[in-house]
Amino acid sequence: MLRGAALRDAFILRLLSVDKGVRGIVILVAAIAIWRFNGQRTWLEQAFETYLPLVAPVANQLGIHLEDVTLVHWIELALSAKSATILGVAAAVGVYGTLQLVESVGLWLMKRWGEYVAVVGTSLFLPLEIYEIVEKVTFLRVAALVVNLFLVFYLVWTKRLFGARGGAKAHHEALHSVSLLEVEQAAASEQIGRGSRRSRGQTG
Repeated sequence: MLRGAALRDAFILRLLSVDKGVRGIVILVAAIAIWRFNGQRTWLEQAFETYLPLVAPVANQLGIHLEDVTLVHWIELALSAKSATILGVAAAVGVYGTLQLVESVGLWLMKRWGEYVAVVGTSLFLPLEIYEIVEKVTFLRVAALVVNLFLVFYLVWTKRLFGARGGAKAHHEALHSVSLLEVEQAAASEQIGRGSRRSRGQTG
């Protein structure tokens, strides 16, 4: 059973895993929609022009400005793109969504390979996120960047990835030391509890 620092670490990793998993699912759905859109461009263009203005007021009430959402930009670009370009975009978005899900699984299972994949995959898209913020600052973009920067820093620092703070060897030694300390503390607490119960029994 996980205790102390290990339990806190597992909670953070799985929270990040859920974030990655939700993003991955949404992005894969978008990839499928873009791919299917290739043969239904006229219908989708009409639907986009009809329903986007209807959704916009609700989104604005939630503090979301659809004109700043990256996915909306992708759809707008796809509406004016060639068929081959659309298929390429769908494939690229699908790969990105799959990468997000791989990161999610690795983090949820708390595997070291998952931590490496998460750091590399997230770092690759940091320049794009920074560029989008420079282009226009929005709450969603800033929040996404903060979460991803935290993920990269947290994993590299606490998991000692890429040789940081002594690397894998130091990480395993630290885990072993923490585990021994927690076992000793649990044993001491149990011993104190037994002594207290024995004392109450003798008094009674």
